[in-house]
Amino acid sequence: MFDVAVFGSLFLTLFVIMDPPGITPIFLALTAGRPAKVQKRMAFQAVCVAGGVIAVFGVLGHQILNYLHVSVPALMIAGGLLLLLIALDLLTGKTDEPKQTKDVNVALVPLGMPLLAGPGAIVSVILAVQKADSVSTQLSVWSAIFAIHVVLWLVMRYSLLIIRVIKDGGVVLVTRLAGMMLSAIAVQQIINGVTQVIRGS
Repeated sequence: MFDVAVFGSLFLTLFVIMDPPGITPIFLALTAGRPAKVQKRMAFQAVCVAGGVIAVFGVLGHQILNYLHVSVPALMIAGGLLLLLIALDLLTGKTDEPKQTKDVNVALVPLGMPLLAGPGAIVSVILAVQKADSVSTQLSVWSAIFAIHVVLWLVMRYSLLIIRVIKDGGVVLVTRLAGMMLSAIAVQQIINGVTQVIRGS
């Protein structure tokens, strides 16, 4: 009744794409300066937003993209540009200014989307749901999606313990490192999108 191979394959794919360990420094950087209670809530909100976006695209992905006349490469390039803007803010320290971020819920953008629910994860889920031609495989696909979001929440929820060890100076360092990592992810995403456009032309 439950297809372990399908579950394992999609879970591993999403684990690599959504990268729970890699999201930790970015989460810490974007939520720095907020009370621990707020950070925990933002971790949960980010996972809920990502899960909601993934679920919608899993069910209606092709219809949404076709209706908007948007290709997958275009989605990848747009997501990469958005991430690059956020990465530049992290690198230049703009996120350290409270008046710029105190009213911004980073759990929605960029954490929920496009960091967690990015083009790679969306495309993987669309293809997995398309290939699932039985009840057991559908169950396996959605179980894998649920499982990876539980892992993401646990990683972000307990990454707050790191703050107690590294203190404020460490948070600044993590912020700069996160900016570098995020800019590399953004550029790679743009390259992947452009490459697919060239191959398709």
